[in-house]
Amino acid sequence: MDSKLFDLLFAILPAIIVGGVAYYFFAMHTKNEEGRRRFLLHKENQTQSLPLRLQAYERMSLFLERIAPGKLLLRITPIGDDKKAYESLLIDTIEQEFEHNFTQQIYVSEECWNIIKAAKNGTIAWVRKATEQKESTDANAMRTEILKIVIEKGTPSDLALAFIKSEVGELF
Repeated sequence: MDSKLFDLLFAILPAIIVGGVAYYFFAMHTKNEEGRRRFLLHKENQTQSLPLRLQAYERMSLFLERIAPGKLLLRITPIGDDKKAYESLLIDTIEQEFEHNFTQQIYVSEECWNIIKAAKNGTIAWVRKATEQKESTDANAMRTEILKIVIEKGTPSDLALAFIKSEVGELF
């Protein structure tokens, strides 16, 4: 009886080993194929989303250029001498530009979006600060104060643009 059991076990053992090896290789092949499919899908999605992301970075760069104090002051001239009215006009213009590009946040990194918002808020703060200066007696004097700040410190937009350029460089 032991001999028959031993013979049976001896006959079944190679089949179990071959089955185990076959299962192992089949599982590895399936895993590799799944990884390959994921990679191809990711690559296809990336080629479709890259142009959208680049367009978002372009739009945000344009936004930052448009709200840069020097360019903003050239584009938006005061209607009268009232510096509060001019302050309101400048801030409203900045906010409208921002709202126009608000949807671009889904294509840029969170860090980039936060830097863009900080540049917008920094520019608005400069406008408000220039309005509060004693030397700012009217809208034209306020413009001069803003330009002085820009010359002394640079613009918040410059820092944000530098960050966008570095982030776009990482895409390639």
